[in-house]
Amino acid sequence: MADVHPIRAVRPLDALAGEVIAPPYDTLTDAEARHLALNPRSFVHITRPEVDLPVGTDSHSDEAYEAGAASLRRFLEQGLLVEDAIPGYYVYRLRMGDHMQTGFIAGCSVDEYKRGRIKKHEFTRLDKEEDRTRHLLTLEAQVGLVFIAYRKNAQLKAIADDISSLTPRWRITTTDGVEHTLWRAADVDTPHIREAFRKAGALYIADGHHRSAAGARAGDELGTEDAQTFLAGLFPDDELYIMSYNRIVHDLNGHDQDAFMAKVAESFHIEDADGPRPPVRGTFTMYIDGKWHLLEPHEDKVDIKDPVKSIDASILQDLLLAPILGIDNPRTSKRIDFVGGIRGPGALVEGVQNGTGLVAFHLYPTSMEQLLRVADAGEVMPPKSTWFEPKLREGVVSRLLRPDGFDDNAPVE
Repeated sequence: MADVHPIRAVRPLDALAGEVIAPPYDTLTDAEARHLALNPRSFVHITRPEVDLPVGTDSHSDEAYEAGAASLRRFLEQGLLVEDAIPGYYVYRLRMGDHMQTGFIAGCSVDEYKRGRIKKHEFTRLDKEEDRTRHLLTLEAQVGLVFIAYRKNAQLKAIADDISSLTPRWRITTTDGVEHTLWRAADVDTPHIREAFRKAGALYIADGHHRSAAGARAGDELGTEDAQTFLAGLFPDDELYIMSYNRIVHDLNGHDQDAFMAKVAESFHIEDADGPRPPVRGTFTMYIDGKWHLLEPHEDKVDIKDPVKSIDASILQDLLLAPILGIDNPRTSKRIDFVGGIRGPGALVEGVQNGTGLVAFHLYPTSMEQLLRVADAGEVMPPKSTWFEPKLREGVVSRLLRPDGFDDNAPVE
């Protein structure tokens, strides 16, 4: 059972959505965020408020959080953002080339999150939790979607298909070539959507563990009814697309290349690769000294029954990165860089050829079934093992938190 609530949305004025919505705050460098902020209508003024302060300003300062709140007020006062009169659900579709995913925007229960009914697969860092909590409380608003997955469900698909067959609020294509489309569900659909989610089984956090943790902390601090849900985009697992999350290592941990290759050969069969991408799950390609090599671990080295140890990122970490290259904690090591699959294998070659690293590894993408298996077991995924594309944009739908609640009987916007 999943209790998924309608929300009173704050959304861009339909005609301005293309100018307002922005990439996720944590995917942007400072320079990229400041470039987007040249557009006074970009949502980065709310999610990356340091862009309106001098270069070098601490993004975790009181001044930065207050700047975000001021930008949110400005967007509302100028009519860039409008607020629905009553709660409802939205359908949100992303199309990237041949890939398409269609889901719902709604509120997820803080209580179910605390009780483990909304399943997690990674640890959170206290500093990032604190950042998202302070941002949320200062703005008195939820401005980013937690990316939630649910197992494919025929009833929810039928509802989403019916709604998405109608004229959308807006449809735009962002500069990365991804098409984003938003529909508001009719009031008549609200009870059907909520009931369908109640029958749909568990929910799984795909991305946004820190945001969901911040939502729970804010719910405790505010204690209001409206703060007992956090804003989420919910999508069926069979429509999600995970790309590889690759690695570049800066040095060979004191080994020369021959000694390093000999060490690798103790756990992997090595041969020349036909291309830069591993052909099947459980194999890897390695770029070193201007050449791609295919690595296939020896069968006795992999525990295929363990939901965590059988994931490719764990195999590489356990058999090579830790014992040979001395990277015991990839979360904190400064000797390794992680490269999202959207950048392609060329980014790995470039990283080695320009002197940033000495060796690069291309992994096969983790599957959604592997992620769900880990979450169902109450375990934690290895670091940097999933790179979801396309990314949910920020500003598509937000939500204000008010201590006095809302008038649910007001007319529809």
